[in-house]
Amino acid sequence: MNNLKRILAVDDESSMRRLLEISLKQAGYLPILAADGFEALSILRKGGIDLVVSDLHMPGMDGLRLFKKMNEEGLQIPIIIVTAKGEVGSAVEAMKLGASDYIQRPFDLEALEIAIEKALSVSRLKVENAFLKEETQQADNLLIGNSLAMQKVKELIFQVAPEKATAFLVGETGTGKELVAQAIHQHSTRNNALFVALNCAAIPAEMMESELFGHERGAFTGAVKERIGKFEMADGGTLFLDEITEMPIALQAKLLRVLQESVVERLGSNLPINVDVRIIAATNRNPLEAIKEGKLREDLYYRLNVFQIKIPLLHERYGDIPLLTKYFLANKKKEISERAMLVLAEYRWPGNVRELENVLERAAIISKSSMIEIADLPMDIQSVGVTDIINIDNQPTNLHLLATETSLSIPAATGLLEKQMIAEALSRTKGNKSKAAKLLEISERTLWYKVREYNMVD
Repeated sequence: MNNLKRILAVDDESSMRRLLEISLKQAGYLPILAADGFEALSILRKGGIDLVVSDLHMPGMDGLRLFKKMNEEGLQIPIIIVTAKGEVGSAVEAMKLGASDYIQRPFDLEALEIAIEKALSVSRLKVENAFLKEETQQADNLLIGNSLAMQKVKELIFQVAPEKATAFLVGETGTGKELVAQAIHQHSTRNNALFVALNCAAIPAEMMESELFGHERGAFTGAVKERIGKFEMADGGTLFLDEITEMPIALQAKLLRVLQESVVERLGSNLPINVDVRIIAATNRNPLEAIKEGKLREDLYYRLNVFQIKIPLLHERYGDIPLLTKYFLANKKKEISERAMLVLAEYRWPGNVRELENVLERAAIISKSSMIEIADLPMDIQSVGVTDIINIDNQPTNLHLLATETSLSIPAATGLLEKQMIAEALSRTKGNKSKAAKLLEISERTLWYKVREYNMVD
């Protein structure tokens, strides 16, 4: 019983409370009953209620006043208002204040179930988004990395976030496209509304239209209940369409129409529903090649590709690996040896940041001490060994010395690696700092600072 959603039913009529109690039990919920708004408020203050179903007109404290008191006291619990047929105006007022929905009496069990499922679904997304927003405000954990490539990504995120423009993210699997999409949403003016994500590669083709636009009862075999789609859920917020090239080409045409008209229609209905949704799309393919292969409509691509952000591969920003490693190990009470760190920096990471996270999680489990060593890493990574990360001409460098040190911290090892990279770049460019800075993907000013910091020959 403890796993059931607890729903507070508020009504001054004992017969209606009994009807709600029976209906909620039949629908698989745990009913809690209150005879008026005052009793309901007392129960709500104790916590543990997932949703409120309240009559509009009650003596003492009616449903509308109850909802206002809930807002005043910070009780962020979804509420469904029950009204008579002539009370729609008051119900609309409640909706403007933030009520989840309203239903009219007399209502059947199915109508009640639909309203409850919708309210709980939206409430869950709000909780997830609140958590995401809190994480982003505390620290931009979504944007770890100081490499030039990541600095460029951050710059583009902050440029596009406050705008209305559609964003198109291009990057291989595991590079963090959804995290970038979340960051855009959280730094936008829509961050108080929902961020809704749909992975087009994870949804069967025959179900994707319903996922996007919703459906009415009986719209197709198995549609036993009404369902709202992702567009309706994301109204006022952001809809992230991951792996857009996996969406059926016929459905892409319908998506294009929605983007142009800001109107959706549920399957089985001709009723247009206006939506205000910002779209962020993403693909792990080259979009132009996807167009040639018939995986992506050209007109949809140009509609989505208003502002493109290319997410770099992990091996293109391997200077960020120590920072990412520190972040992933922060809650595991583990450190990593400088030798193991160097192996991680040299590995090509075909699975990108996601692979690094998984490798470190596995290594933290396998390691029998507080220090992760090379032996704790997967064999394919161990086999890389500490060879030459920088010098493509296979000339020996001082990187091998890093592997023999036994008392270095990760920051110290990272500093030595950075110093070696600078020395190598200056050597290749014969001391030309402008060219060396470009080779290192940093500003010339930063290079001058680093040269002085490491007491290198100027």
